[in-house]
Amino acid sequence: MTVWAFSAPDGSLTPGATRDDLNGAHYLHEVYTKARRDYTGRVTVPVLWDRETGTIVSNESSEIIRMFNSAFNALGAAGDDLYPQAQRAEIDELNAVIYDTVNNGVYKCGFAKSQEAYEAAFDPLFETLDRLEQRLARQRYLFGVRPTEADWRLFPTLVRFDPVYYSHFKCNLRRIIDCSNMWGYTRDLYQVPGVAETVSLAHIKRHYYASHAMINPTRIVPKGPAIDFGAPHDRARLSSRSGEPAGGRPH
Repeated sequence: MTVWAFSAPDGSLTPGATRDDLNGAHYLHEVYTKARRDYTGRVTVPVLWDRETGTIVSNESSEIIRMFNSAFNALGAAGDDLYPQAQRAEIDELNAVIYDTVNNGVYKCGFAKSQEAYEAAFDPLFETLDRLEQRLARQRYLFGVRPTEADWRLFPTLVRFDPVYYSHFKCNLRRIIDCSNMWGYTRDLYQVPGVAETVSLAHIKRHYYASHAMINPTRIVPKGPAIDFGAPHDRARLSSRSGEPAGGRPH
């Protein structure tokens, strides 16, 4: 069982970790029980906390990304629209495929309890990745020249893929770094201002390799691989093709 911790009881922090300066919690379950004293269910991330009402607004990532997309527009904080009205049906359709076969697909592989279940997840995972690789050969982002929520929902899986899912979850047909379009696309998203600061490969590897005793009983965390997300990506050249349709469904 994963115990989501902000800091140790003595207040010490893992290097790069963030302290809960709002509620003073050491563990995330303390935040859940502050929101509802009698809560006994699962404690999951992410969590969106409302400091005005003193409670949890949502712990579902798909809801939170849409809240941040529009909820603060009235306060003058509107940014790029990640869920354009004209593309919502297409975005929803692509999200559903990516979630089932990629975002969740890596977990289906990693936690499979039979060879049959593993292969049933493995093949759709790489079929979708192959189709996304082809799609990204034609356009900078999944829906053209601007990123949408579909890109940001895919990004966490891609950034973790080579250091974790490839080996730890046995998703080892090929690495993202071996897919020229998807690898450049991953670096492109990583280099958006403010994104790199949210990615810690040390934290990512420590969480996966040290918390899944069933998969990695030694809890040894690998030192590699060496990955340079800051390398030039040359994806901006595709932004000039603004007249091209998104094209190609990944299923």
